[in-house]
Amino acid sequence: MAFTNTQGRTQSSLSDINVTPFVDVVLVLLIIFMLTAPIIQSGIEVNVPHTQTVKEITEPRMVLTMDRDQNVFLGSDSVKLAELPRILRDRVKDSEHHPIYLRCDENVAFGAFAQLMDTVKQSGITNIAIVTQPYQTKNVATR
Repeated sequence: MAFTNTQGRTQSSLSDINVTPFVDVVLVLLIIFMLTAPIIQSGIEVNVPHTQTVKEITEPRMVLTMDRDQNVFLGSDSVKLAELPRILRDRVKDSEHHPIYLRCDENVAFGAFAQLMDTVKQSGITNIAIVTQPYQTKNVATR
């Protein structure tokens, strides 16, 4: 819309929306999501035992986790130990060849870990792997 001011010049009104603040907010949100996504994917925090031999696996697998308070998680979902055999039978079609990975906090008593393994075997799964992490090796330069 054009109008004439007191000096005789024609001016137009500003009817455009300023999108700069919107773009700024969107970029900040994008950065926040990029920083928090790896934290969300990591799942349940567990200090697994250290071993010399560790095989790194890159493809997604079914992971069963027991934290230091002996809470059991299938993936990131909390499950009760008594219901675990039924849940595993429902999710796993080929129990002989389908592997399951057990992550257990190193501070959990062996009896609780053995009970978890026994519960997994009750579902018919026999291919069980234990998740560990490698020792931190120091690169010492020889002089």
